[in-house]
Amino acid sequence: MTDPAPTTPAAGATTERTTGRWSAWRVVWWFGFVSLAADMVYEGARSMYGPLLASLGASALVVGLVTGAGEAMALVLRLVFGPLADRTGRYWGLTIVGYGMTAVCVPLLAVTPFLGGAGLVVAAVLILLERSGKAVRSPSKSALLAHVASAVGRGRGFGLHKALDQVGALSGPLLVAAVVAASGAIWPGMAVLAIPGVVAMLLLAVIRSRVPDPSVYDAPGVAEVSAAPPGSPRGGLRGWFADAVGSGLPREFFGYALAAGLTTGGLVTFGILGYHLTVDHLVPVATVPVVYAGAMAVEALAALGVGLVYDRRGGAVLYAVPVLVALVPPLALSGTVWVALVGVAVWGLAYGVQDSTVKALVAEVVEAPRRATAYGVFAGVQGAFAIVGGLVAGWLYDRSLPALVVVVAVSQLVALVLLVRTVRSLHRTPRPA
Repeated sequence: MTDPAPTTPAAGATTERTTGRWSAWRVVWWFGFVSLAADMVYEGARSMYGPLLASLGASALVVGLVTGAGEAMALVLRLVFGPLADRTGRYWGLTIVGYGMTAVCVPLLAVTPFLGGAGLVVAAVLILLERSGKAVRSPSKSALLAHVASAVGRGRGFGLHKALDQVGALSGPLLVAAVVAASGAIWPGMAVLAIPGVVAMLLLAVIRSRVPDPSVYDAPGVAEVSAAPPGSPRGGLRGWFADAVGSGLPREFFGYALAAGLTTGGLVTFGILGYHLTVDHLVPVATVPVVYAGAMAVEALAALGVGLVYDRRGGAVLYAVPVLVALVPPLALSGTVWVALVGVAVWGLAYGVQDSTVKALVAEVVEAPRRATAYGVFAGVQGAFAIVGGLVAGWLYDRSLPALVVVVAVSQLVALVLLVRTVRSLHRTPRPA
C-alpha cells in the first residue's frame, strides 16, 4: 500500500497534538514491541532448526544447506526489496507482508512431523520462506522507523528498538525450551509460537491505522530524496542493476565486503551447532533452545561492548572477528559438553560483533550519498558466502571435522589480511563524511 501524502506539517511531530496521532516515542516503543514479538517467533524457531530437521531425517549436509541458504536469502533478497520499497513507496505493505510470512510459516512447522516423507521438504521450504520474510520487511521497516526516530534522535530510537528486539531473541527460545521439555516433542514448541506471531501482526495493524504516514515525524527542514526518474543515470532497470553490483563504489569497499563475506560464511550456523548437540547427545533436545538463548545474551552484550570500543579504537577492533570465527568449529563441535558450550558462547560473541560493528566500517569506506547502495551490496556479498559456507560446513561435518576446522581457519586468515588492508588504507587516506 503506497503511503499517503503527509496531511500535517513535520514541525513538532513529537506530540499527539501536533501529528493528530501518537507521540514519536510511543510509535518507537510500539515498533519495538512488534520486533519483540516477531523475534520470539523466528528466534525461537531458529534455535530448534537443527534438531527439527534432524528429527525429520536430515543429514548435517542438509541442515547446513537449508540454514545457510536461509541466512543468505535474508540478506541477498534485500537487494530486491530495498529498491522495490523506494521505487513503489509501499513501505507499509512490504513490512506487513514480511512479518506475515514469519507469523504463518513458523507455526506451520508444527505439522511437518505428521507429513511422512514430505515433512523434511515442507520444513525446508517453510524455513526458507520465513527467512525470506525478513528480507521483505527489513528495508521497509527500517525506513518507517527512521522517520519516527528522527523526532527523538535516531541513535536513541534505534537503540531502544534493538533492545526490545533482543528481549524477544532471548524469551522466544526459552518459551520453546519450556514447551518442548513439558511435552517431550518438538512440534508443540513450534505451534506455541503462533501466539507471539498473532500479537506482532495485531500490534502492526494498530500502528498502521494510527500512523499511516510516518514522514510527519521528520524534523523541520528534512527533505525527502526522490527516486531517480526513468532515463536518468541511476534510474530505470539499468540503474537498479548498476546499484545492485556496486558500480562506482571504492575499491576498498569490495575488499572489505569480501572479508566480511568470508567471516559470515566461516561462522558455522546454529543449525549445525544445534544438530551437533542433539545427534551427539551432548544435551537434551529441550535444552538446545536454552543454549541458543545464552548465545543471544552473549551477542547482545558483545554488540553493546564492542560498539563502545569501536567508537574509541576504530576499525582495528574488527580484527577479533576472524579469530573468533576460526575458534568456533574446534570448540563448538567438540565431543565434550562444556567445551561445546564454550564454543557456542564464542559463536554468540562473533555473531554479536558481526551483527553490529562490522557494518559501521562501511560508513567510513563509502561516502554518504552511496551508503544505502553499499549496505545492499554488502548484504548481498554476505548472503552469497552464507549459503556456500553453510553447504561446505554441513558437507565437511559428515566427513571430517579436522578438515572443517582447517578450511574455516584458512578462510579467516584471508579475511584478517583483507581487514588489515582496509583499516590501514583508511588511516592513510581518510574519507570525508
